[in-house]
Amino acid sequence: MDKQKLYEVYRQHKGEIIGAGIGLSIAIIVLLLGVLKALFIVICVVVGFYIGKRLSQDKDYIKNLLDRILPPGTYR
Repeated sequence: MDKQKLYEVYRQHKGEIIGAGIGLSIAIIVLLLGVLKALFIVICVVVGFYIGKRLSQDKDYIKNLLDRILPPGTYR
């Protein structure tokens, strides 16, 4: 199979391939570390993804978040 055909298969089934990769990664982590440690890792990855996505949309997201949690100006 040449690269062009392989790329076409990937492009047509991108979601399935990525989902299978994520599932395989989680299964390996669960087998190596156990359920609770794997759950902790998955939660950390999801939180990191969410914060990264918010930062790419709004550069002042962290400042605004800290302003809501802490008294304004305490972290500057």
